[in-house]
Amino acid sequence: MTNPRTIHIIGGGMAGLSAALQLSLMDQKIVVYESAPYAGGRCRSYYDKDLDCRIDNGNHLVLSGNVAVQDYLELSGAQETVTRHKEPFFPFMDLDTGERWNVRMNNGLVPWWIFDPKRRVAGTKPKDYLSASHFLFAGEDDTVASCMKTKTTLYKRFWEPLAIAALNTEAENASASLLANLFTQSFGGGGAACCPLLPKIGLTETFVTPCLTTLRQRGGDIKFGSRLRAMDVTPDGLVTALDFTSHVVPIAPQDWVVLAIPSWVAQEIIPNLLVPSDFRAITNVHYRIEAPHNPAGFTGLVGGLAEWVFVKQGVVSVTISAANRYDDQQIEQEEWANAVWENLAKVFDLDPAKTPPWRVVREKRATFAATPAQNKMRPAAYIGWKNLALAGDWTATSLPSTIEGALRSGVKAAQTVMRWSEG
Repeated sequence: MTNPRTIHIIGGGMAGLSAALQLSLMDQKIVVYESAPYAGGRCRSYYDKDLDCRIDNGNHLVLSGNVAVQDYLELSGAQETVTRHKEPFFPFMDLDTGERWNVRMNNGLVPWWIFDPKRRVAGTKPKDYLSASHFLFAGEDDTVASCMKTKTTLYKRFWEPLAIAALNTEAENASASLLANLFTQSFGGGGAACCPLLPKIGLTETFVTPCLTTLRQRGGDIKFGSRLRAMDVTPDGLVTALDFTSHVVPIAPQDWVVLAIPSWVAQEIIPNLLVPSDFRAITNVHYRIEAPHNPAGFTGLVGGLAEWVFVKQGVVSVTISAANRYDDQQIEQEEWANAVWENLAKVFDLDPAKTPPWRVVREKRATFAATPAQNKMRPAAYIGWKNLALAGDWTATSLPSTIEGALRSGVKAAQTVMRWSEG
């Protein structure tokens, strides 16, 4: 009789939870080790004492065409925790001119919405949208800015903000092929693939708690406060032990290990592993205020510090992607809060001089830099070791560092375990 095996998953972020969920549903015994006292990684909610309310660590815009997200929500039993927009509706505001417009896509594959001036980006013409072909057929070394005419209205009001927000990298450096992959999965599927999905309560309540509940119901074990510092590996690539700060876990020959940790930590564990080495920061600013009703729940911003503002109950949050752009300005947190609030005061028609209570959350290494060079440094899920798989949004998913990419990497890791297992 074959001894039952255990799949040891190091990391309880989205990639690790995705791998654990997939493997548990394949009747595999799983143990998740997370160094923090909570799961979810960057995708989580928590109570902020100063603001006296619950906030999301960051802001994430998920679309109906994100198939890995949809599968994850279904398999973890979290479908009822999100609000699904019935139409692809995206409000924008140009902070320099004060113009507002709504991008309203039609559900079909043929984008007839671009012929309606009330549904397309303000100041653009239907022929402008042919510029999408410039990066859809771009080479692996091309950047977003190198593929397009950067002086056009559509570029300034759509392509550049989209690239910065989606890739968390400046358009002049961002990989055109990564944006093309993202675009194909969403806009390429027509409006039906672009309907926003927003958590009803918070990121933890949607992406973390339901999954942990499902894992435990299926016999999974989650061990918090477990930081991996080394692995014992045989010369032929078999992991035999996991060395945590306080204890060592032996790995049986039939067991597998899924390493779902940040890339720089993975490189410390596997010194010769080639991983992305350049990163971009994200700054989120949260304000404790009841903002005017926003039907979409968010607004895209052009010409300001932030790319998106999200309106939640009692809280307004903004995301400043590729925040390294402002490092040379040495902006203090209070300056960030006041400067961003001046932008938001225009959006909500409020007093720019009365900044509400705020919290600035900056993640220095939020994502790998989505440049052509860094994209080539992303490893596959299987690197040739006998019982090891990699997961993380920094692995070769063909997508940038998004929730969709992280979840997809977990699925790939689970498939690797099942495909290469001999038991």
